[in-house]
Amino acid sequence: MQQLLIKNALIVNENQTFEADVRIVGERIETIAPNLDARANEKVIDATGLYLLPGVIDDQVHFREPGLTHKGNIHTESRAAVAGGITSFMEMPNVNPQTTTLEALEEKYQRAQGRAFANHSFYLGATNDNLDVIKALDPNAACGVKIFMGASTGNMLVDNEQVLAGIFANSPVLIATHCENTPMIQKLEQQYRAKYGDDIPMELHAEIRSREACYQSSSTAIALAKKHQARLHVLHLTTAEELDQFEPITQLNQLASANVTAEVCVHHLWFNKNDYATLGSLIKCNPAVKLPSDQHALQQAVNNDRIAVIATDHAPHTFEEKQHSYFKAPSGLPLVQHMLPALLELYHQGIFSLETIVRKTSHAVAERFQLKDRGYIREGYYADLTLVDLNTVSTVTDDNILYHCGWSPFKGQQFHNAVKTTIINGNVVWDQGQLQCEAQGKRLEFTRN
Repeated sequence: MQQLLIKNALIVNENQTFEADVRIVGERIETIAPNLDARANEKVIDATGLYLLPGVIDDQVHFREPGLTHKGNIHTESRAAVAGGITSFMEMPNVNPQTTTLEALEEKYQRAQGRAFANHSFYLGATNDNLDVIKALDPNAACGVKIFMGASTGNMLVDNEQVLAGIFANSPVLIATHCENTPMIQKLEQQYRAKYGDDIPMELHAEIRSREACYQSSSTAIALAKKHQARLHVLHLTTAEELDQFEPITQLNQLASANVTAEVCVHHLWFNKNDYATLGSLIKCNPAVKLPSDQHALQQAVNNDRIAVIATDHAPHTFEEKQHSYFKAPSGLPLVQHMLPALLELYHQGIFSLETIVRKTSHAVAERFQLKDRGYIREGYYADLTLVDLNTVSTVTDDNILYHCGWSPFKGQQFHNAVKTTIINGNVVWDQGQLQCEAQGKRLEFTRN
């Protein structure tokens, strides 16, 4: 059984930052204490000057497998994820074939075995005609049920009101929703097409995927959740108006049973409408990057606990696909390698504390999804850890982008931090810019009845 000792780390965990050593035996943390002496045959990592964080748990990624692997796959995208300090991910169902049956769900786990560098779970996708499948779902077989209440990449729109009510009334697991009102968006698309033809300026994406369409859909989802006492997690909020629908949840132990929670994605915290001028379709995503005032409101909502979780919505497309005009350029961008560096840059800017970043990317995700023994630096928990250097400079270049699609909206960005080491289940998976072992990610387990 392997043994690993991390010495002199600045540990950020459970709203505290303190210096201590961490001993890992096998897959789990054995001891957290100062001045631990190294044992015989124990590998020692000197973490002097480095911060040790619980590994990021990303509750929303699209790794494009099966069926869309020219954009990305479980192996390549999880490789990029661990390089960015992500130790667990939850992957979405809009692939080909769609993950809308119990058989397709289990087939994804089989695909991930021996190919996913990070720990993982998968969503079961909802459709207008698979309510019986959702009812039959083992609560421990999926991280959640995903409902596209707005059409996005992949044709999985659920717009039958009776079916929606049935899902909210009967889902045995947390419901995660993409909230945009498709008829409202389609009406605006027609109006802008009449004015501009097919060559709509990319910055108008924020008007077409409108704030009203977001609010109408998220308010509908919240009303359904309250009516049926469902556990709802509204993904990727983008507007200031929507935030008032969520009550602050300040106690982590309240998240597992909370009726309604919200997520924000890193690109909506980092970019705003002004960035379309330089990045264009590279930041086209659904729901859209919106106004600077929305960006600031989202940042504030993270700090005041109206938003429970920060994630990526990592959604790669090829660079060539992104070069098309407005209607043909797909929505989505690759993010897993650069989520944590971007958040740590926002720490340097004084927007978030380190404790807040850890709470929103690790603790809160583990609590909301009822993960077993993950999301914290605790004795007895799995050793899913990330060492970061906050006193270095790293720049995103073509040479160090690991996404299968080969590009990033952060290209050229200089971060005043770097992910040095990523440890998953006690194994050093990423260190000093290099993979250190084969893919050994484990299927996530839950503490659900």
